[in-house]
Formats: sequence, structure tokens, C-alpha cells
Amino acid sequence: MLHAAKPPIGCCSATLTNCESCNILPQSYNKYAHWVHHLCGKMLFMKNIALGFCILMFAACSSTYIVSSWKEPDKQVNVDKLKKVLVVALFNNQTNSHRAEDQMAAYLDGKGVVSYNYLGSNVDKKNEDALREKIKADGFDGAVTMRLVDVDRETTYVPGNMYSYPAYNRTFSGYYYRNWPLYMDGGYYANTKTYTIETNVYSIKEDKIIWTGLTKTTNPRGVDKMTSEVAKVLYKKMVKEGFIAQP
Repeated sequence: MLHAAKPPIGCCSATLTNCESCNILPQSYNKYAHWVHHLCGKMLFMKNIALGFCILMFAACSSTYIVSSWKEPDKQVNVDKLKKVLVVALFNNQTNSHRAEDQMAAYLDGKGVVSYNYLGSNVDKKNEDALREKIKADGFDGAVTMRLVDVDRETTYVPGNMYSYPAYNRTFSGYYYRNWPLYMDGGYYANTKTYTIETNVYSIKEDKIIWTGLTKTTNPRGVDKMTSEVAKVLYKKMVKEGFIAQP
């Protein structure tokens, strides 16, 4: 036999006479229905809180994905056999470029050489032939370039949550028709930045491009984080398509 559930403690008494929100229910309703009414209301409230939290967490996190990529057919690179790789970053300012190069060089496990040290003021960067010969003469196997192609800024409006609340006791008509009006909390504007990065891999010995990819990163938390994310995504892609040989 089912027994009537007790009403929530602190909400109203067992007689259903001390809670304003409970007086919306006629006295003929049993205690179980009364408890379900309050339980559903709390569940809806907690659901809205959880949903809002998830949206905020998702918006705060960055995400990187590959838009397109190409590799030279049948080309494979053995990273263990590489000795020196020149890394070049072309971002919107010198500080960001240096930080991106540092991150790329670290990812190459000591084999990466940053261009801001190697290509100093004593190198004529406008002389393509001289630059090519210098890189070959210094024993570089390859070069990796990372260039900021575009920054897309978008502002979207995120509407607030809608809740229901009883208004039966405010007017006779509201009580009679048992209407549940809705109210809404304030929404907000969310700013989204999407960075498009072009990454190229060159063979210095063959003097040609052997791999290229285009990535998009949304709301990165700094240049270091974005460069790290791009490097990880591209590395997985290169391994998957056989461009990087596995030991």
C-alpha cells in the first residue's frame, strides 16, 4: 500500500496551510501531489542552473579544428632523423610572433630554432637566394611556418532562462483559471573571436612545400595556448594520414 509522502521540511506544514505557494492547490489534493509539485519546481530550477553553467563553461573554453590540409603524395617524414628545423611565426605583432615560435620550438623537442634569433639584423631578408643558401649551409632539414590569416569577431545575444511561478492567490481570476505566467531573467551578449591559422611545412633540401593546413581556433586563452592546440591537432592529423612516420 502506498503511503502519502511528507511535505518538504521548512516549506509548509502537514496541513498545507502555512505556505503561500502551496495554497494554490485545493485542499482536496493529497500530500503526495503537494510534494511532487515542489519537487518538480526544484528540479526545474536546478536544471536551468546546470544548463547555464554548461553554456558558460563551453563559451569559456577554446576549440581548434582543421579546415583543410594537403600533403605531397607519398611523402613521409621521420621526426627522429631531423636535426634542425627553422620555425617562423607571422602574427599581428612581434611579441605574439616570438611567443608562438617559442611554443613551436618547444614542441619540436630541442630540434626547433626560432627565427627571431637565427634571422637577426645581419641577415638580408629581402635577398631570397642568399637566405636560401644560408639555411641550407647551416644544416637545416626543414622549416615550419605559422601565419595568422584572419581574426573573425562575432557578437551574439544569449537569451535568459524562463521560469514559471504561481500567481493563483493574487487575483480571483488567476486562482480560478490556475494560470502559470512566465518570467525571464536578463540575457547577455557574448563576444566570440575565431583565429584562422595557416601552417606550412617545407623541405629545405628539396626546397619546396610538403605539407600545409588551415585551422580555426575559437576564443583562445592566449597565444601560447592557441599555438599548443594547433600543434597538437596538426600532429594528430599528420600521423593519421601517414605524413609523420611512427617509430
